[in-house]
Parts: sequence; C-alpha cells; structure tokens
Amino acid sequence: MMNCIQYFVSAFLCLVPSLAIAQTEQRPNVLLLLADDLGYSDLGCFGGEIETPILDNLAAGGIRLTHFYTTGRCCPSRAALLTGKYPHRVGLGHMAGNDLGQPGYRGRLSDEAITMADDLGKAGYRTFMSGKWHLGTPDPTKHGFEQFYGTLVSAKRFFDPDHFLRLPRDQTARTYVEGSFYGTDAVTDHALDFLEMSRQTPDQPFFLYIAYNAPHFPLQAPKELIDKYADKYKSGWDSLRRDRLKKMKQLKIIPGQTTLSKRSTWTNYGETKTGTNPAWDVLSEKRRKDLSRRMAIYAAMVDRMDQQIGRVIKSLRDNGELSNTLIIFTSDNGACFEWDPFGFDISSSNQNILHEDDDLNVMGTKGTFHSVGSGWANASNTPWRMYKHYNHEGGITSPAILHWPKGLDVPGGTIKTLPAHLIDIYPTVLTASGTQNPSAQGLPGTDLLKMLHHPPQKRMLFFEHQGNRAVRHGKWKLVAFDDAPWELYDLSIDRTESFDLAAKFPQKVVELDHAWTEWGKRNHVTPIPKDLRVRYLKPD
Repeated sequence: MMNCIQYFVSAFLCLVPSLAIAQTEQRPNVLLLLADDLGYSDLGCFGGEIETPILDNLAAGGIRLTHFYTTGRCCPSRAALLTGKYPHRVGLGHMAGNDLGQPGYRGRLSDEAITMADDLGKAGYRTFMSGKWHLGTPDPTKHGFEQFYGTLVSAKRFFDPDHFLRLPRDQTARTYVEGSFYGTDAVTDHALDFLEMSRQTPDQPFFLYIAYNAPHFPLQAPKELIDKYADKYKSGWDSLRRDRLKKMKQLKIIPGQTTLSKRSTWTNYGETKTGTNPAWDVLSEKRRKDLSRRMAIYAAMVDRMDQQIGRVIKSLRDNGELSNTLIIFTSDNGACFEWDPFGFDISSSNQNILHEDDDLNVMGTKGTFHSVGSGWANASNTPWRMYKHYNHEGGITSPAILHWPKGLDVPGGTIKTLPAHLIDIYPTVLTASGTQNPSAQGLPGTDLLKMLHHPPQKRMLFFEHQGNRAVRHGKWKLVAFDDAPWELYDLSIDRTESFDLAAKFPQKVVELDHAWTEWGKRNHVTPIPKDLRVRYLKPD
C-alpha cells in the first residue's frame, strides 16, 4: 500500500492542469529493458540468427532506432540511463569502485544525482528494479526504487543464487530447489512478483526496470539451449559477418551500399599485447571447436533472455496492461571483446584455456568462466568497427526498440535513423508519463517521442571512456583511441569508419575538437593518464 505522502503527491499531480496527461489511469506504465554487452546485430530484428521472437515481435509492433548510442561501457551507460545526464556529471565516467580522485571519475553514483525512479516515484508511480545495478552505491532503494532484486555488481555467477539479493532487507527473495536456479530466470521471476505488487494499487502506474545480466560473461546457460546452437557457429565469424550483413540490408537496418569493416584490432588486459582478429580459416580445428562452443553459449544466453522477456510481456497482456505500457529495450554497450580473439577463462588472471574433447561439453555450466573473445564480438557488432570500451560505432551503438500501442502514432515496424542516446530515455519517460519535476530541467537529452516527428537538426552527442573519445554532429563523427589523433568520418556514406577524412577536412576537425573540449569542461570530463588507465583496466 502506498504511504500517505505518496497518496497526496499523486492526488496533487492529478489536479495540475499543466500536465500533458492529467489523470492517473491515463498515464502509461513504463517497462525499461536493458541487455548487457549485447551486440548491435545479435537480435533477429537487427540481422542476427539467434532466435529472439519476443523482441522481434515488439519491433514489428513498434519502432527500431538504428542510430542509438550508449557510452561504450556498462557503469557509465547505466548512470546515463537512470539520470538522463552524461555519466561524468554524476561521477561515473569510468567504472564503479574505481575512484580516480577526479569529479567525473569517483566510481559511484553521486549522492546528489536524481534518478528516473526518484522522479516517477514522486509523481505517484510504483517503482521497481530487477537485475544488475552496478553503479557503485550499495542500495538502489536509496535512489528511488521501492523494491529491488538482483546484483549490485557485475554478475559473475548465473547459477549461484547467493550472488543476488533482495532489498529492502526486510523483504525475502524467492527460494529455488537445488540445481534449478538461473540468474536470467530469477531476475524475471522477481520482476513478475513486482508486477503483482503493482496490481495491488491499480490507481498507480508502474515503472519497472529490468536490467538483465545476459549475455555478459561468464558464458553460462542451460545445457539444452547450448546444444540447440552447438552446430550454428562452426563456419566461423567471417561467415557470420557476411550472413548478418546480407540480412541487415534486407531488413533495411543499414543502407544497401554498406560494406563490412575490416576485422577489428584488439588489446589485451594490461595492454601488453595487441593484434588483429585472425581469419577463421587460419585457426586450428581444435581452436575452432573451442570458439564455436563459446558463441553457442553466448547465443543461448540471448535466446533465454528473449524467452524471459516473453514471460513479462505475457503477464502484461494477460492483465490488460500491454497497450498502455511504454516499453523501451536496448543494451548498455556493444559486444565485449575482453581480451583477445580466444577469450579468457579464469577471472582472476584472464588466462585463455583451449578446451578439447569432453571439456567442450562442460563449457557454460556452473563453475565455468569463459568470455566470447574479440573475434565473435566483432561479428556481434556487424558491420561496425571495434567493441565495448571504445567510442567507435561497435562500442557505442546498440539496438533499440520502442513499443507503446496506445502512445506511438507511427506504423508498427517503423525504422528510424535519427541519432539518439541513452540520455534521451529520461526526458522521454517524463513526457510520456506527464511528469514535470524541477529535476528534469537542464537535462541534455531530448524526448524521443518528439524527435520521431521533429528530428533535431544536427544535434551533437559526446563520448569519453578511458581516454577514448568522440563527438557526433549531423553526418560527421570525430573519434579517437586513447592517446591517439582524431579520426574524422562522414557517417552518411561511411558509418563503418573505414575512410579517415581528418587530413582532407582539417577545419572540421578543429571545429568538432573545440566542441568536444567545451563539453568536457562542462561535464567534468578529464581523460585520465594512460598509466592510471592501465592500472584500472579490468573486466567489469
């Protein structure tokens, strides 16, 4: 039951004439779905071969945003998503737990930061979260969520219920029969419990944020799903990139003239080795078997996440809530390359182990710890260059889906190419819910619902993580690796960032560099020295 303060706030808001949507029963529910390290082309509706019928159906009935940007890393992206601000403004320009002694890099969400849950809760919404928090603070219920289940850090054990907790502390998590627990399922179980809680107060809409851990490493999935994809990836990442490119063109996710970027480079943990992803055909048969198994597990994790989202959608549909629920799906960054083409297996030392024979069938089960590696991550980000950590398109571009039958006045299956960003979700939700709070003033993002019909002219979007940096303005993108010169690309004809135009248009480089520098001054962006970056470079 809502407390007295919530009641009077909700009653007051219903009487405010300036609200876009005045009556509580007319305000939409909000379901925010976030994947973890999902590649741009992994979903079926974005060109992938992984079975994702639930998300594909949401896309068919809604909108796909094909130029949707993140920050390139999990913690900064989650901070931008929940606060509507560039992550450096709220202390998370780097990683949770890494306090670098600079205002933009304190390793935790600022105590002064106001979240989407804060604003919606004050406006009479029930607010729930299930999944991965990873913002460096110990309690999501101190940041606007009334109920939480999940992990405060990055999930490292999908089969271990002790890795997840229930908040507030007086609440009890579900219990599971030995051997039946799987993190993606449990996150969904508790999300469904939260939906039932919300139905106890039918006069209040809900805000439910489900932040899945999948398909972040460790690669762990139910055995039957791994077996389903066991033969899918034997032809390798070069073949997969070509197949996905073809399908993406058929779906009109990318222009028909798009060509594949070259195989991306990689840099290992500690920056002691670098290289370029090898051609699949040059690998030994043993290595190909190990790697194809890794990708099969990864695909199984995405498949299972889609199935679990289906349970949430069914609950909404069965209770007559689907048509007036604003659903937003995206990922926190591009696919994860950590740390080389062969992936790693042991979290403490990031070593690679070649699995053979019977060991292949053990991969992905409880107690194992694998990453997918840079070769498959490059394929997951087809056709873009690079991956998570970086500010090239493969690191900061993610699939995004909007679905709201009652509120989106565009045909289902619409594809929009307008540049959008995680910072846009906060103002979008506030507008859709009719919420007007002082904390929303000065947000750098733009309402997506408005942008669908009135795209801003040449808006600027900015990026920085671990010294990697970028700015996008209209068709132009200025981007650089840490400690490297700027590169300039015309995204209208070269979104794969293959032809550097910096030498040809030096004045454009100067112009965009100046804009990036001024943005940095306003947002506590002070790229940290390389020696310090290496010290804190570790898997999240």
